[in-house]
Amino acid sequence: MVDVTFWTMLGISLLLGLLVGLQREWSKAEGAGIRTYPMITVAGTVSALLAERFGGLVLFGGILVVGLLMAMMKVMMNLKLEAAEQPHTGPTTGIAALLMYLVGAMLALDLIAPAIAIGGGVALLLQWKRPLHGFVKRIGSSDIQAIFRLVLIAMVVLPVLPDRTFGPYDVLNPSHIWLMVVFIVGISVSGYLVSRFVGAKTGSLLGGLLGGLISSTATTISYARRSKTSPESSALAAMVIMIASTIVFFRVSFEVAVVAPDILPSIAPQFGIMIVLMSVIAAGAYVAARGETESVPEAQDPADLTAAVIFGALYAVILVAVAAAKEHFGEEGLYIVAVISGLTDMDAITLSTTRLIEAGRLSVETGWRMMLLGALSNIAFKAGAVAFLGHRRLFLRVALLFGLSFIGGVLLLLFWPT
Repeated sequence: MVDVTFWTMLGISLLLGLLVGLQREWSKAEGAGIRTYPMITVAGTVSALLAERFGGLVLFGGILVVGLLMAMMKVMMNLKLEAAEQPHTGPTTGIAALLMYLVGAMLALDLIAPAIAIGGGVALLLQWKRPLHGFVKRIGSSDIQAIFRLVLIAMVVLPVLPDRTFGPYDVLNPSHIWLMVVFIVGISVSGYLVSRFVGAKTGSLLGGLLGGLISSTATTISYARRSKTSPESSALAAMVIMIASTIVFFRVSFEVAVVAPDILPSIAPQFGIMIVLMSVIAAGAYVAARGETESVPEAQDPADLTAAVIFGALYAVILVAVAAAKEHFGEEGLYIVAVISGLTDMDAITLSTTRLIEAGRLSVETGWRMMLLGALSNIAFKAGAVAFLGHRRLFLRVALLFGLSFIGGVLLLLFWPT
């Protein structure tokens, strides 16, 4: 009787090896190619199967043999290149071969999904050589600092924090609080890196989109200040500010989807209406600004450690404030907390409210209204910032755009069925 599982395993092993071998052959890499890599991967599978019967030394011996063969090939290739006065090649081919051998072994150990993922990842890393090297060459000191601050926040601080609740109302969990910091900083750093590499080239439309990812408040303040010296660009600045503020609702929906996906269907219709309304208003602003051009202000590093700590503290304060308001003041108190916290930061009120809904401390109905109130409060704060920092011409445009958005949000709060 044919063992279908065995032949399926070998087939996947062969295909993964062919995938990596195809890339090596196509890129004209010296040494192993489209025939060698499938044999290496299948050898890993066969070695692991034999190791189940004859012991782990069979698998280990295979690793040694593949390693020695690749080392010998490397030496011969470098001698050849040295004779031709060409630079030596790196260890990529040898490491890829050893990794594919182990991928083949993983298939025999029934780790099929991880093996496929790793094999595909190897092929992609090999294929993306030029884009990855180009990315590294374009990284500046501010970019590398942003990346490694995120690493510090996510991989050094987060693992050492206790994962338990304590404090007033038993809602403060240091690990959960800092996880939200990692989440928000990760979103902002992603937008920042994209803006650094493509934002200035693609103009203000993408500047607004990325501004909403990094910080719509910072984007608003930046363009408001610029309008003081260049009021003729007020239409374009208003468009960017409106787009960034619209992206906030996409960002809020994404945050809810990641932190508590079960809640998303209950708030998606309401936030979907706000997204459609503000997108239409932003489209009108785009039409009004058509033909204007202006360089996009350089984005600021959003991975600042002080800002991360402040966000974490704000998130914790809102958790306690919401719990206290619910216990002592009812829904009216909750809405006041949402309005105050939303003035400068939508992420904190969104994530804290979502966490409390998920924990059963808050109803979904009250929760989405708090988030929307926070968003409207944030819009009002940004309008005030434009009035204080920007040119009068910009303020009049932003007041109209934000006014329409604000009215739409208020009507949604008043007439959405409970």
